[in-house]
Amino acid sequence: MKEYVLITGASSGIGYEMACQLAEKAYNLILVARTESRLQQMQRDLSNKYGVLVHYFIADLSDVNAAKNLYERVKTENLLVSHFVNNAGTGNYGQFTETSLEEELNMIQLNISSLVTLTKLFAQDMVSRKSGRIMNIGSVLSFLPFPYYTVYSATKAFVMAFSETLAAELEGTGVTVNSLYPGTTDTGFTTEEMKATNLYKSKPMHPEVVAELGVRHLLSGKSKKVTGFQNWLNSNIPRFVTDKMMMKIKKNLAGQSKS
Repeated sequence: MKEYVLITGASSGIGYEMACQLAEKAYNLILVARTESRLQQMQRDLSNKYGVLVHYFIADLSDVNAAKNLYERVKTENLLVSHFVNNAGTGNYGQFTETSLEEELNMIQLNISSLVTLTKLFAQDMVSRKSGRIMNIGSVLSFLPFPYYTVYSATKAFVMAFSETLAAELEGTGVTVNSLYPGTTDTGFTTEEMKATNLYKSKPMHPEVVAELGVRHLLSGKSKKVTGFQNWLNSNIPRFVTDKMMMKIKKNLAGQSKS
């Protein structure tokens, strides 16, 4: 039975670049995103260029029923998922009392609830086969919860705690769970408001570079990876700075740039 790598949020950014790089390495793919035209184009391009099998499913994982429905559709098609990348995610920026509650509840559904649902369902299958790899995409903000990214930071902190504890539970089963923590990345995720903050004064990483690190990390099965030396350094600053001082630094970085 042929094996597949399933990638959520596969139509753009890091997910798109990971799909291209995995196809180049001869991995068959299951692509999941909301935009059918983009998925159709990727299916044609990747299968023609690399000779791999590419299936796609349209799903809005911010919908409460979408994750279970996606899993059932994959099972109905009798597709074996050997590697699973929880990449789909969203965020917002602004004063918590002024941002959209509906948007943030959808964010929690996408970044946490759907991620947990899909991980549980595919992990159960993998454990029964004694083989499989799962990678969850977190953020440097998993380590550094930022003001004005209040709910997003919290969802990514959850991803880190969830990934690390699940990895420990599954030791010895043949199934690995690891996590990737990008910093600022040049994708459609970034709004103009975000770009105007001090956080974006340094040049964001290109998604192709982040994806290359992600593919390597997924295939290695190692526990967690922060992308880039500066992001790794930033993620470790709280070890040496008081909480009060650290929050002042983060608030300044998340604030609007004066220049």
